Amino acid sequence: MKNIFEKAVSDEIITRIHLLTPNSKPNWGTMNISQMFAHCNVTYELVYENNVSKPKGLKKWLLKKLVKNLVVNEKSYAKNGRTAPEFLITDTKEFGQEKERLISYINQTQQLGGVHFHNKESHSFGILTTQEWNNMFYKHLNHHLTQFGV
Repeated sequence: MKNIFEKAVSDEIITRIHLLTPNSKPNWGTMNISQMFAHCNVTYELVYENNVSKPKGLKKWLLKKLVKNLVVNEKSYAKNGRTAPEFLITDTKEFGQEKERLISYINQTQQLGGVHFHNKESHSFGILTTQEWNNMFYKHLNHHLTQFGV
């Protein structure tokens, strides 16, 4: 899997983002392009904004035991997979604003680098290795950019 912490890889992802327009249509799924950007931003909001309370009890256990490996392994996501409620975007979003927020988060993550994320606790899955953080970030972005044909 490509390393999102490498500048060349982050730049490649950002180049793909710049290929999208407000009229870009998904090859599958129900989100429009602005909603997809907002959906991808949630991953970074959970890291940088800390605006959602952490899961507790049974939900925390289920996320760690059943969901974590699906998110942090190197296997690509299936089309039309389920997502967590926090990631569901159904309202109208502004294309330019969501796009620029996503690019800013990608740049911030790359500049902090893998060392910053080594053994850092994630919102939902507990302590992750640098590789697990990379897989989660890169795989999610790649999945949705592929969904929109770039």
